[in-house]
Amino acid sequence: MYTSRISGLGSYVPENIVTNDDLSQLMDTNDEWIQERTGIKERRHIKKGDGNSTAKMGVKAAKIALERAKLTPGDIDMIIFATLSPDMYFPGGGVQVQEMMGMKTIPALDIRNQCSGFVYAISVGDQFIKTGMYKNILIIGSENHSGGLDMTTRGRSVSVIFGDGAGAAVLTRSEDAGRGVLSTHLHSEGAHAKELSLIGPSTERWVPELIEENPQEEIPYYPYMNGQFVFKNAVVRFSEVINEGLQANNLSSSDIDMLIPHQANLRISQFVQKKFQLSDDQVYNNIQKYGNTTAASIPIALTEAWEEGKIKEGDTVVLAAFGSGFTWGSAIIKW
Repeated sequence: MYTSRISGLGSYVPENIVTNDDLSQLMDTNDEWIQERTGIKERRHIKKGDGNSTAKMGVKAAKIALERAKLTPGDIDMIIFATLSPDMYFPGGGVQVQEMMGMKTIPALDIRNQCSGFVYAISVGDQFIKTGMYKNILIIGSENHSGGLDMTTRGRSVSVIFGDGAGAAVLTRSEDAGRGVLSTHLHSEGAHAKELSLIGPSTERWVPELIEENPQEEIPYYPYMNGQFVFKNAVVRFSEVINEGLQANNLSSSDIDMLIPHQANLRISQFVQKKFQLSDDQVYNNIQKYGNTTAASIPIALTEAWEEGKIKEGDTVVLAAFGSGFTWGSAIIKW
């Protein structure tokens, strides 16, 4: 039976750094308030004219991942693109990547699972490889949040959190059963979908209807988040799905060499770290620099941890995410 291993990683973030002090010029907030609640010090935002978009950032990260995997665009059999912020309402970013990178007429699949999108994409790609259908799959998580945030005091509870960026991984077929992606575990709970959502515009509520239905101070085409409710659910689901993955592989928390959690909130990561009694060297966080980049957060963090030598051959690496939907998942990888 085939397994899939990560043969290449890459990431890209815009050059434009937006600090907490920068945001304090736009809204009633300050560095201390943001860091205390989220752990974030700065984030990257696309700047008009810098040549970036969700798909273009994805391509930049993908080119690095392919180079490190020692592959060319012609070697890729499938693209899986995870984002909540595609360049267009339709089509999705996957076909843009196929065209920009000059790939063959390979399938391009878009994943809309927001913060858990990259873990879902790894799981989907893993199944295609295990069946023998494909050999090399390009997985991208990319987000352009900044253009759709309410950068006023009204929207500060959400807008201070999110940043832009992209990460990519190449999944490659392997015949080493003890290495690569050992298992993935996925869940959802749609009962809480509106607790972290953007309800319009949509096919049910187009922009003219939204403006007509709502007073100016309640603009529903900005993201909404019930922060405390999301936090309480996240710490529970993170723990559950990590334990599920460990148990499926007869592992314990002491076997984890590196946990890469979705970078939603530093306080969530610290809670999970304490629960599993992991040291600072066993958990990688970079939300301080980039904010929450949704589907891009895990591949950016995974890439940086690997670049810094914190992930080595033979290590047990755990990816875990929770977010809008609610959806959550984990992946257990033997590097």
